[in-house]
Amino acid sequence: MNEALVVDLARQTLWIAIEIVAPALLVGTAIGIVVSLFQAVTSLQEQTLTLVPKMLGVAVTLMLMLPWILNKLYEFAIGLFENLAAIAGLA
Repeated sequence: MNEALVVDLARQTLWIAIEIVAPALLVGTAIGIVVSLFQAVTSLQEQTLTLVPKMLGVAVTLMLMLPWILNKLYEFAIGLFENLAAIAGLA
């Protein structure tokens, strides 16, 4: 296994991880900004007011995106298994 193959595999792995996590992070960030603006306008500083909506938003996003996430992971795993001989250095 050469260094270029290892670097390419690491790059693909990190990119898949970013693609999978990005929707949940964006929803959590957007909800956090909206709740923070609401807290600033109303002067209501309650910790659970920020945590619960973020948790619910991220959970709903992950449930809605689950088929897409599983498809991405499936395609990545299939690619790994198809190139297993090259990765192991047998080809």
